[in-house]
Amino acid sequence: MVSRQTKTTLPFIVVAMLLWYVSLGSVATWVSWAVLVGFGVVLPTVLTSYQRDATEK
Repeated sequence: MVSRQTKTTLPFIVVAMLLWYVSLGSVATWVSWAVLVGFGVVLPTVLTSYQRDATEK
């Protein structure tokens, strides 16, 4: 069975990789990496943390 965290994180990783690939030729390299880490790691982590806190209450 797939966990809720995986269901939340996987779409963000896919979108982050697409945005990263598209941004490679158009913006600075550090911006591309910031997009990848922001959308692929930080945002899903914050959302799953919020979901976990909301279900515990």
